[in-house]
Amino acid sequence: MNKKNNKKGFTLAELLIVVAIIAVLVAIAIPIFTKQLERSREATDLSNIRAAYAEAVSDYLADGSTTAKTATVTTIKQQTSGWLIEGGSPTLKTRIDGAEADIEIPDIVKGDTVKVNVAANGTVTVTK
Repeated sequence: MNKKNNKKGFTLAELLIVVAIIAVLVAIAIPIFTKQLERSREATDLSNIRAAYAEAVSDYLADGSTTAKTATVTTIKQQTSGWLIEGGSPTLKTRIDGAEADIEIPDIVKGDTVKVNVAANGTVTVTK
């Protein structure tokens, strides 16, 4: 039997091509993964702000609308400034005493403290 016909395995060139293809795929995937991760952090932050809004409004309504109520979100998860949401900053819809209004949520970054305040007259504000 001839030894030249009995080769097994891959050549160095074939291995280099496979490594290069994997490197290109990783280079494409990392930015996409990072953006999706930031969007999930943003969704968590929005959910926490909406929960704080629900807490402040329920305290306001349970108290008989005599004093201002504040709920605080201290664990902002976002790593970058601003919001990735299309159309700019997100808004909350509020309906207290029959009047519906949009509440702008300010741009936030990791480490910010966000406060949801319901004033004695029923107006809602979200501040950093």
